[in-house]
Amino acid sequence: MLKKAFSLLLLLLFALSAWADQICTVQKVIDGDTFICSGYKVRLIGVDTPESTLNPRAEKQARSLGDLKTVLELGQKAKAFTQSLIPPGTRVRLEFDVQQKDRYGRLLAYVYLPDGRMLNEVLLEEGYAALLTVPPNVKYAERLRKAQKRAVEEGKGLWKK
Repeated sequence: MLKKAFSLLLLLLFALSAWADQICTVQKVIDGDTFICSGYKVRLIGVDTPESTLNPRAEKQARSLGDLKTVLELGQKAKAFTQSLIPPGTRVRLEFDVQQKDRYGRLLAYVYLPDGRMLNEVLLEEGYAALLTVPPNVKYAERLRKAQKRAVEEGKGLWKK
């Protein structure tokens, strides 16, 4: 009986650890905050980059960022920046928060670059993204808020004066 319980516990721990952290290989960057990694679509937690293609979301962003042309230009810059950090073939580590997937089936993750930096934070620090906090995935909300604050103070990217 004890052996069976121990085996079940090990199985449960193994299953949970599969979601704890995951290493994957980047295949394609879709947008500044979304990419394909080992066959999974991954959406960065805590950040929102401007859209890089014309769609209803880009039109919404145009209201706060000026006009549609500006949104798409900023979106292309954010996408290019993300591509420069995680080109195809790059192995990254995904860290999950409370929810592993969003309503669209994308994995929600904090993404760590090969050099150990968090991609989500780098995008905010360099001004390519705005903070987007969506509870319950708020593990690093304060850290990400501070990264955006630095970009705003330095007038980087979206926050150019």
